Amino acid sequence: MRELAERPEDVPLVFAERFNSGDPAAVAEVYESGAVFVPEPGTPLTGAGAQAANARFVGLGVPISVRPRHVYATADIALLIVDWLIEGTDRDGRPVRIEGTATDVARRGPDGRWRYIIDNPFGAALSNSGRPSDIRV
Repeated sequence: MRELAERPEDVPLVFAERFNSGDPAAVAEVYESGAVFVPEPGTPLTGAGAQAANARFVGLGVPISVRPRHVYATADIALLIVDWLIEGTDRDGRPVRIEGTATDVARRGPDGRWRYIIDNPFGAALSNSGRPSDIRV
């Protein structure tokens, strides 16, 4: 399995490899402690809630593919715009297709490795209320 990213543009690739391994603990290592994961627009989660939500996606047993579109970095912070697709057949034989364009933020830690601090897979999508979300955690 790939080590954590040494460059910000590699964070999505490391995430995808770990996601496709089917190991939620390996996926959790790609996040800083206290990171925010937004499994659906308007629903930011941290801690155990974020890990459980991510594990539900991994648990589908369907691979993810990622295509970084833009990476903007300054010092130890990076904004990543990433197109992604989860497509295939789940463990129950049902077709799955979930896709989006993520707006993510990663930070280089003291160990020199990059991890997500904000993972917003559905990017600029509106929340369920139809309004942009400005919820803070």
